[in-house]
Amino acid sequence: MNTPLVIRPRAEDVEGQPILRPLPSAKCRSVGPNVFFDHMLETLYPAGHGMNIRQHPHIGLSTLTYLFEGQIQHKDSLGSDQLVEAGDVSWMTAGSAIAHVERTPQALKDSGFRMHGLQIWLASPKEHEQGPGHYSHHPAATLPVSDNL
Repeated sequence: MNTPLVIRPRAEDVEGQPILRPLPSAKCRSVGPNVFFDHMLETLYPAGHGMNIRQHPHIGLSTLTYLFEGQIQHKDSLGSDQLVEAGDVSWMTAGSAIAHVERTPQALKDSGFRMHGLQIWLASPKEHEQGPGHYSHHPAATLPVSDNL
């Protein structure tokens, strides 16, 4: 029988957004393809404040972003410019390279808002690490819903 591993998330600040990050940890680098797991903590931003993750690159991984509250403006080197709202799924595959920014939209920043969400980073299979980058957005209204949970 395997002994359960308890992973305690560490608190971090990512460009103004407080998160809890259980993966990676010293005891567990990944779970399957999951290499990062960020819980964007429920945060009330006053007017004039927001999240501003400056342009940065990714290689050989994908990110899934899901918001419970708030909005993020996603822009990337592929030309994508997408507003991600609560309930939407944002999927970015880096492939051989992609650079992107994630920011609070100005209108939301001007009024004050709540932010709460998840971002999961997945390692690409070796054969896809150097493939083309891709971004897709899936609005909440297009996602399946189940009442059997």
